[in-house]
Amino acid sequence: MPERELWTVPLGRMPYAEALELQRSIARDRISGAIPQDVLLLLEHPPVVTLGRAAKEKHLVASPEFLQSRGIELFEAERGGDVTFHGPGQLVGYPIFDLRQHREDLHWYLRQLERSLISALQALDIAAGLNPGLTGVWTSGRKIASIGIHVKQWVTFHGFALNVTTDLSYFDLIVPCGIRGVVMTSVERELGRAEPSGLWGETRRSVIEAFEATFGTRVSA
Repeated sequence: MPERELWTVPLGRMPYAEALELQRSIARDRISGAIPQDVLLLLEHPPVVTLGRAAKEKHLVASPEFLQSRGIELFEAERGGDVTFHGPGQLVGYPIFDLRQHREDLHWYLRQLERSLISALQALDIAAGLNPGLTGVWTSGRKIASIGIHVKQWVTFHGFALNVTTDLSYFDLIVPCGIRGVVMTSVERELGRAEPSGLWGETRRSVIEAFEATFGTRVSA
């Protein structure tokens, strides 16, 4: 079997609505075969709260009016999961993969995403792992990465959000992923660096390398 190729696309900071339309467009082309390779979009968003298919109104602590007053957008999304926050300093990854070329198994795919992030964090000297019964990635009981996906005709979109240098106070406005009492953390906080410069680039490289190894792909920009 020929080696699978993964296109990685760094997009910088992009509004959520624009990124969502881009994902949908790429997913359509992936389904049709117009794009023959898997794609991994890597970016960050301006402050935005998104509501997944399982979102409950009570998990939005701040009102939509208050969010708007803080310059925080609010979106409903087709991804799985509850409510989450995206913002500056958070590495968001949208893998647009054709699972027919991997394994037609959503549970397998979710676990692969978790394994990729755990491997990336371990490369940064953060002891990351799973929290039984809960999706996402954790370290010492604190949540560092959230995952929420959507799949159409075995092509995935949406994905993960890894806190790198994120202002964690934004999570006080919601019940993250609907988990009461959860403590959010970041790469910056776990490493305790006085000067976090370069941390974004290091984290992104670790994530790309981990995806390459976990999914058995050859990465190209």
